[in-house]
Parts: sequence; C-alpha cells; structure tokens
Amino acid sequence: MAYRYGDRFQIGLFPQSIEDYVAPSDPVRAYDAFVEALDFNALGIEIDPNQVGNSEYDPKAMLKLYVYGYSYGIKTSRKLERESHHNLSFIWLMGGLKPDHKTISEFRRKNKGALKKVLKQCARMCLKLDLIAGNVLFVDGTKIRANAARAQTHDQAYYEQHLSEIDRRIEQLVEECEKIDEMEEGRKSWVEMEDELTQKQRLKERVQEALKTMKETERDKINLTDPDCAIMHSIQGSHASYNVQSVVDDKHGLILHAEAVSETSDVNQFAQQIDQANDVLEKPCEAASADAGYADTQELQKIDEKGIKVVVPSQRQALHEEEGPFSKSHFRYDPEQDCYWCPEGHRLSYVGTDKDNGKRHYQITHSKICHRCVHYGECTKAKKGRKVIRLPLEEVKERLEAQYEEASSQEIYARRKARVEHPFGHIKRNLKTDSFLLRGQSGVNAETSLLGTCFNLARMITILGVSGLIEKLMAFRVPALG
Repeated sequence: MAYRYGDRFQIGLFPQSIEDYVAPSDPVRAYDAFVEALDFNALGIEIDPNQVGNSEYDPKAMLKLYVYGYSYGIKTSRKLERESHHNLSFIWLMGGLKPDHKTISEFRRKNKGALKKVLKQCARMCLKLDLIAGNVLFVDGTKIRANAARAQTHDQAYYEQHLSEIDRRIEQLVEECEKIDEMEEGRKSWVEMEDELTQKQRLKERVQEALKTMKETERDKINLTDPDCAIMHSIQGSHASYNVQSVVDDKHGLILHAEAVSETSDVNQFAQQIDQANDVLEKPCEAASADAGYADTQELQKIDEKGIKVVVPSQRQALHEEEGPFSKSHFRYDPEQDCYWCPEGHRLSYVGTDKDNGKRHYQITHSKICHRCVHYGECTKAKKGRKVIRLPLEEVKERLEAQYEEASSQEIYARRKARVEHPFGHIKRNLKTDSFLLRGQSGVNAETSLLGTCFNLARMITILGVSGLIEKLMAFRVPALG
C-alpha cells in the first residue's frame, strides 16, 4: 500500500491565531482557567499592569507555565523554556511568550512563598465546588530525595575541623595577596587568588550556618548542601531526603494539605498535619485516620481531645499479633488501689515511676508468690517475680485501640490506603518526581504545593471534565484591573 509523506514546505500548516492551536476540550484550557481563578493578592504576588519601569513577564503566565509544566513532569527551567518554544499547548498557554530559562528560574526563586500557598487556594476551591467534604481525613507520608548528596552530611566534629582548615587557607591567601605587589612574577594572577578567597569565605559562612543549625535543632548531623534535609531510609536505600506529609479528603481523594518536613519519622506528625488541614477546612473534621507509623498516644490525644474520632492502629494491632494468656491486657488494673491483679488473683503493687518517661512500675508483692505459681516460667522467669509497666496515657491508649476495632472504624481504615496512597503514586510515577529541584524547606515546600495542586487538578478534570471544570472555575475569576 502507499505511504503517507510529510511536507515541511506545506503552506498554512498552523492556524493564523494562537487561540486555534488547541481544541476547546484540551486539558491545557483547564490549567489556564485554574490559574486565572487564583487570588494573586492572597498569594502575595502583586498584579499591576500600570507599574512603571522596565516591562516584565505577566506573573499569571509564569505561574501557568509552572503549574502546567509540573503536571506533565516538566520541572527544570531549561526544559520549560524549550517547551515554550516547541510545544503547541505551552505556546497557547503562554500566548506566544517565550521567557528564557533564567527568567523562569528567577520567578520560582522569588515566589517560593506564593507557590506554597497555591495548594491551599486549590483546596478551598474544591470545598466550594463540593469536591471536598472534610468529614474524614487520611494522613500519610513518603520520602522524596533532597537536592543534596548523602556524603555531604556530617557531624559537629567534622565541621569544626573543616572550619579550622578553611581559616588557615584564608590566612594563607590574605598573606599572598599582601605580597602580590612585591613579587609579581611567578605568582598566581590576582583574579585567581581573589576568586579562591571569595569561595573559601562563602564556604566558611555555610559551615558556620551548619554548626548554628545543629546547635539550634539539636540534630547530630547536618547536610552542608541543604541543612534542612536529613538522612532517611526508604525502599531505595538511605539518602538525603524530606518526609513529605499529605492529608487527603475521603470524598474524592483530593489533597487538603501537603508539607515536607525534616523529621525522619511520622510519629510526631499526626496532630500537626490534621490541625493544618482543619485550618484549610475552617472547621474540624469528624474523623482522622493514619497507619501505625503515627501511633503515638500523646500525639493522637491532641486530636482526640478536640472531639475528632481517631482511627489509628497500634503497632500490635497493625501486625495482628495475638496476645498470650499472660500479656499485660490480662492483668486487671484497679484505679482505686492503684495496683494490678494478675490472672491468678495476686496483687502487683506500685513501686515507682521512671522520671524520664513517666512510666509507672508495678511489682508482685512477694517473689515467692510467682515462684510457687504453676505458671512460673511461662508468665515470667524473673527472680523478683512479675512486673507490669503502665504508660502515662494507658487509659487513652486502651480506649483508642478499642475505638479502632469498631466496625465503623474498620470501614474508614479500609478506605485509607486507596485514598492516601493514590496521590503519592501519581506524584512519583506520573509526575516523575524522584527528587526535589530546590533546596531548603521553603523551596521544597513550594514544590510540594505545586505537586499537590497538579494532582488535585488531574482529579478535578477526571471528575468534572475539562469543560465542566472550566465553567465552574469561571465563578472564581477576579476581574482584571483597568
């Protein structure tokens, strides 16, 4: 059969108007409508077409470039520059504007705070569009690599030694600079020496900043390239990373809040993340759920005290460990006498409290009671007899464990994985995010906000369709300034 051949010299390949480059149902139009619906004053970006001075690129166009680019895994400034020259959807989105990579990069650098607020506005739009119910929230975390090498993470001793070496080299350079006029021949050029001196002084400032951060945060090790990241363990190994926390709504699995933190564990994140999500909702949710990685009783109590149902399994419940006949749960606590009674009816009296963690210790009254017991060796092998430790929040822990076992809680927890894991899968696989581009918590959280927004927009398009979403977003548009 015959072949079809292209003709690069064909006249009238493209429409005369850029508006006709993309179809009415093209997803790029939804991204355009979303950015147009944002309140730029609330973001902290001033829109003033009448400002004096040299003209600059429209902030709305620049934000569209980033939101749309991140939505398709195009994140670097050079790649975004290339797309604005060659990709029809980008050309349509930018209205023919073609900023260079330096301009694109500078916009992101200058507007980290504004980018961080985009996800919050997106979530509140979803609330008004009835796409987020705010009744049941799910929390989870994932590790994403920082823009820093693992080998650049050092302890205090290393930095103090490195600082003394830098000081010695700076002194040598200063001495050579002072002698440069006396011995001009056979010496390095003044420019080379001055550049090296500047580099050493900058390195000294970074090392001093790392030591300062180490002192303020009481961390054992700090990364010189990105002091805010930490060594974290994941399936891919140990790397300098951030722990990205996400709070997802139950109705359509949309992200309410996302944040990159430096803490390697999820254990202290539950209350903080739920509180910030409730701030976006402007009301408390009805129930909050997470996996056993968040099972810290003190942390869970902060949310439980607010009347929010907490659905988080303990480590024992998550591992489905069967309790033996002589586990602590079979020992009855007597609050009036402040003692425990063993399954055989013998008393374990209070003997003291651990000052470091507040744990209360209870011991059998006489060791001979245990020695004579038929269960000695199975219940305990201790010479002093059986001991039981009571946690400071033991009653809260037992109540939350019982609450997790309820049928309604099991229904909520069964939906958790499908809801909260979906965004991370999309961000890591579809958006090709295996590491951050920016450094420092402000930059990383700006990227996290963009990634969360990209996921929400993809879900909104799936739920409402391109035309339906554009129609609903038109209600949020702020009239242009004259």
